[in-house]
Amino acid sequence: MRSNIEIRKPETKQEFEKYYNLRWRILRKPWSQPKGSEQDEMDEESIHIMAIIGDKVIGCGRGHFNSSIEAQIRYMAVDESFQGQGVGLRILKALEEELTENGAREIILKARKNAVSLYEKHGYEIYQQGEILFGEIKHYWMRKR
Repeated sequence: MRSNIEIRKPETKQEFEKYYNLRWRILRKPWSQPKGSEQDEMDEESIHIMAIIGDKVIGCGRGHFNSSIEAQIRYMAVDESFQGQGVGLRILKALEEELTENGAREIILKARKNAVSLYEKHGYEIYQQGEILFGEIKHYWMRKR
């Protein structure tokens, strides 16, 4: 993994634009979803973490609270050319740290089938099947206490 990858919160409007663009490009565009579908009403009150090299955002993830003790991680994405290099794991760990420091005792997420093994390796367990997104992406609800 490249050592010049920085894991931190987006700070400027431009960084947030690049962050959301990556989220859309990886998680929505391949299924012909419109720009804007990568954002929701929880973004304003969420914790955002990105992986960045220079001025290029190469990874992102978001955490928010569903209750005072239950947090949820969403919108995890890594640029194709950096997948498999530990970038997603670094974002996951940063989000877990922020969420637990803010009171989370349980973290849930909805993992795409191809990401389940990554989350299982880091302490998450499947507790329920999720929907099939865009008619083809099977999801599983997972949790870590």
